[in-house]
Order: sequence, then C-alpha cells, then structure tokens
Amino acid sequence: MLREIVLDTETTGTSHANGDRVIEIGCVELLNHIPTGKSYHVYINPECPVSPGAFAVHGLSDEFLKDKPVFAAVADEFAAFVRDARLVIHNAAFDIGFLNAEFARTGHPQFVLSDAVDTLSMARRKHPGAANNLDALCSRYGIDNSRRTKHGALLDAEILAEVYIELIGGKQVGFDLSLQPAARAGAALAGTTSDRDARPRTLISRLTEAERAAHEAFIQSLGPSALWREYLGETTPEASS
Repeated sequence: MLREIVLDTETTGTSHANGDRVIEIGCVELLNHIPTGKSYHVYINPECPVSPGAFAVHGLSDEFLKDKPVFAAVADEFAAFVRDARLVIHNAAFDIGFLNAEFARTGHPQFVLSDAVDTLSMARRKHPGAANNLDALCSRYGIDNSRRTKHGALLDAEILAEVYIELIGGKQVGFDLSLQPAARAGAALAGTTSDRDARPRTLISRLTEAERAAHEAFIQSLGPSALWREYLGETTPEASS
C-alpha cells in the first residue's frame, strides 16, 4: 500500500535563512494515488511579521495569525500525520527547506529532500519550455481552480493532488490500482486466483434432463435440412444414406 501526502505551505516570506517562518500547512492523503478524504490543516503564529509581498499572495495577516498556535505546539501532530508517507510537493525544495528550519527549532527529525516527489520537476520534464506553475497545470489538465483567488495551503494541496494524478498518467492509474484488492478478494471467495497462471476450469452444465429433452425435441422439429446442423457437423439421415 503506497501512502503519499500531498503538501503545501504558506510562509511570511521567501527565505527561511533570513528568518521567514511557516504560517500555514495543508496536507491531503493518498493511498495508491487515490484521495482518502483525510487531510491535515493548521494556521500558525510565526512570531514575526508577514512581509507585504507574502501577504499579497496569500492574504494571511499578522492580525489573523496572532491567536494561532506556534509551530512547536503543532509539530508533534503534524509529524505524526506525515510519518511513513512519501511527500508530494510542488517545488519541494522551498517547502521542505522551511519545514526543516521549523523542525530544527523543535528537535524533530528533518525531511530528506530526495525522498519527496517534486511535481514541479515532473511537470518541467513532461512539458519542457511551458509554464508549469499550479494555475498553468490546472488549465492544461482541465482542473477547476476557480476557488483559488488567493494561495491557501489546504486548497493548493487538494488541487495539487489532482495535478499529480494527471502527471503520473491520469485517473485511470489510481482506478486500476483500486480494483486490484477487490479482484483478489473476490477470487479468494470463489476459491480461485486471478493470477495469469490460474488454470481454466470446464463449466458444469446446469441443464435438467427435462430441459435437455425439450431442446432435443426442438432440434428435431427443424428437420434434417437445417443449415446450421450441417455447420455444426451433425449428420442427417439423408447425408448418411
């Protein structure tokens, strides 16, 4: 079972090295590339001002964030939600850099960048020379992003989950995977296997003797010249004489 977490963050600015902090985290869970409906979302008090440029992007103000929990208060819950999952992130280096800076303050294990799936890199390989931001990808794949008037971590994670499924081959990938466990379960109940090496079995006729006799009487009523009898290789009295 492949568990993935599609993740996005919003921040006070563009450089964690210069003291910018995480102010919002949004996560969506996928199992075998299928959304489970489970998500994680939190706003965070960064204990520092939001830059004007960042505010223009996400609209999260100092006033709005001042009564929200600090990162240290949500770190355990967040780490537990993403544990043992592969992260899927658009421009992974940015979000992981910020989250690792936060984890360094709380003493939690940090993410390994190479373990994450970077959908921006995937999109650039698949569509070289084209715009590959989230809005452009939504337009390319026909994904509705009309609610995205501002950046928001949970909304962007939900949209990115749809984009990611398209990048890896479309919805049929997840759909096929979802059928496999059910097919195996059904085969187990029937006492057979669904593997390619399963041996074919001859079906047992369920006709009663009365039904068989009625069928034979119907055949005889068609007469000896019925073309379909010759096609089946049946011998008529005339042909044998």
